[in-house]
Amino acid sequence: MKKLIIFGATDQGEVANYLFRHDSNYEPVAYTVDAAYIKKEYHNGLPVVPFEEVDRIYPPYEYDMFVALGYSQMNKIRADKCKEAKIKGYKLAGYMSSKAITWPDLLCGENCFILEMNNIQPFVKIGDNVTLWSGNHIGHHTIVGDNTFIASHVVISGRVSIGRNCFIGVNSTIRDKISVADGCLISAGSLVMGDTEPNGVYMGNPAKKVEKNSGDIII
Repeated sequence: MKKLIIFGATDQGEVANYLFRHDSNYEPVAYTVDAAYIKKEYHNGLPVVPFEEVDRIYPPYEYDMFVALGYSQMNKIRADKCKEAKIKGYKLAGYMSSKAITWPDLLCGENCFILEMNNIQPFVKIGDNVTLWSGNHIGHHTIVGDNTFIASHVVISGRVSIGRNCFIGVNSTIRDKISVADGCLISAGSLVMGDTEPNGVYMGNPAKKVEKNSGDIII
């Protein structure tokens, strides 16, 4: 069993701890967060150590790290923390549920978090630091860019391109051969029928662009 440090003593961190512990070759041994956010010394029975000191306490040649953060600031916080962990020398772990449906040719990057009941068809490419919450359909030949978060029960049809730092909301649908540009926010329940613009916010059935940019939305 490989030893794992989880960044983030939050709900997402608790879920990551549970899934890695019960459904991977990793053994979580500690949480880490920035020192200013430490509220207690232990969380779920594991020590919580300052990120500023984690590489001294748990050296990267003995431990891997997983950054278990959500989609705040269009995934920027999670992406930045991944960079900081790598600067410290950590290899970033990834989680792929044994209850997900995948094929041998799947290309998947580091620090990905792919939960149960995801149906990922052949010829799909998933970038670094991508979260697929439970129950999504990712159609054949689809590309999912780095630092993207796809919520539950999303249907992405074949040959779709999802850009970097996107958020795709619950129960949304993206038609085949669509290009979702970098930084887009697709609201829950939306039906995307055409290509989108960078940093756009789209909602409705069919989805339409609203006036605000994704950076203006607090999620």
